Amino acid sequence: MRVEIARNRGRDRSRRRCNSETYLPKRPDRHAHGPELMKRDPLSRSSRRSAPESRGHGGARDSKDTMTSFSDLSLRSEIQAALAAQGYVTPTPIQAQAIPPALLGRDILGIAQTGTGKTAAFTLPILQRLSTTATGRGAAPRTLILTPTRELAIQIGDSIANYGAGLGLRHAVIFGGVGQSPQVDALRRGLDILVATPGRLIDLMNQGHVKLDRLEVFVLDEADRMLDMGFIHDVKRVIAKLPKERQTLFFSATMPKEITDLANRLLKEPVRVEVTPVATTAERIEQSVIFVPAADKRHLLLDMLGKDAGMDRVMVFTRTKHGANKVTEHLVKGGVSAAAIHGNKSQSARQAALEGFRAGTVRVLVATDIAARGIDVDGVSHVVNFELPNIAESYVHRIGRTARAGASGIAIAFCDDGEERAYLRDIEKLTRKPLTVLGTPAYRRPAPAEAHAGSRHNPPPHRAEQHRGERRGPQPPRPGRSNEPARPARAEQAGKPANKQARPQRNDQPRQDRPQHARGAAPRGRGGAFGDFVSAINGPRSSDKR
Repeated sequence: MRVEIARNRGRDRSRRRCNSETYLPKRPDRHAHGPELMKRDPLSRSSRRSAPESRGHGGARDSKDTMTSFSDLSLRSEIQAALAAQGYVTPTPIQAQAIPPALLGRDILGIAQTGTGKTAAFTLPILQRLSTTATGRGAAPRTLILTPTRELAIQIGDSIANYGAGLGLRHAVIFGGVGQSPQVDALRRGLDILVATPGRLIDLMNQGHVKLDRLEVFVLDEADRMLDMGFIHDVKRVIAKLPKERQTLFFSATMPKEITDLANRLLKEPVRVEVTPVATTAERIEQSVIFVPAADKRHLLLDMLGKDAGMDRVMVFTRTKHGANKVTEHLVKGGVSAAAIHGNKSQSARQAALEGFRAGTVRVLVATDIAARGIDVDGVSHVVNFELPNIAESYVHRIGRTARAGASGIAIAFCDDGEERAYLRDIEKLTRKPLTVLGTPAYRRPAPAEAHAGSRHNPPPHRAEQHRGERRGPQPPRPGRSNEPARPARAEQAGKPANKQARPQRNDQPRQDRPQHARGAAPRGRGGAFGDFVSAINGPRSSDKR
């Protein structure tokens, strides 16, 4: 049976404008998570928005049998011990609905946002299956997990290592941007689980290092992201090499038509698990937009970070790699610890930036969309869309970096006066939720003199001269300048009548009497219209103790 796709019927709603004094309602504790989410029956009528019933075909598991604890599953003792060591007791909705039918060997179509626990939803059934049906280890892997980004591949590899400790299964993670020799060596030794990105996998397949004839389970993770990044043709080339008899686990946050067609080809009578409506954003994310000219976005971002100490772990998204570098440089010059992560960075640089962000030594991580789904960091307080994405679905994935594992978060979008207005309309139409407008009227960068007065790093012109004059006090006129007559014009020196009067000397006034350009400017620190605008935005949140 074909997989049905829900069509988005949201209308283009007009944006609500709010007084800048009412920034955002008091947000709940963003660290509240865990069992509180699962106190309700995940399939009860009252909780159906967050965990709707699994929909399957041909004898799908009844909703009453959905597990409410990992101990309800007949998992091996080694897996149960690993889950307990990780502190996992109660499953998330996607895990509660996907794991039982996956253990029965059913194909799964999972529609869920990032941060909902999808990795464990497909990793645990795979570990159980491979450890209980062990066969002679050969060069060909028994499970292939295909994922779009290096970061996500590494994250999945870490989860396999944690959950499968003590099972004796071998796994490897392969991706581009690094040498292939260690990856080839791992393949030659034999694998049970292979986690790969499409590009490097195709390269190694073409070289004869990867064969998929023994494959038992195929997982396609973040399928819609594969489409966005242009990997869909590589994915189809991999699928063409898969054996017909296999179990397929298919996960995607959104279901555009091409992804729906791909799911129809891959899946056989799948159990459909949908824990959130297609292309909607998490309810715990408070979303807002600030209208600001493109040239002023970096200054606004730096000032917001200086005013709001609550922005302690922030992800900033740009559309281009060059833009990510520019934003990072501006923040670092402004005294904010920041790092960039994008496709032009080496793997070691990307990992160093990510580890610094996790450890808290890097306060702001600036990324392109390539990292929108591959970064799993707890406690991201804010996501800033420095530039709105031209693909509306990417907005959903970007802001999914916050409010993970049941926590709450804040997403702020910067929208300029040009083409981004159309992008904003597309986003609101897709998510069926208008963004709260902050700061009315739209923010404008202050005049140069005011900006200088309010900047810690750009002191006002002539301020040094002003301070030097104040320290010295009145000074006598310089000899040869104000006490002596002006030199005769060149024409008089040559014995010819002068046509023009000699120009007076420029410094014919004592230094202390000269007008000071910036005398009376605001003291150092963020001030002026720039500071007033940010204070209006962040003021109400300064008293909101998390």
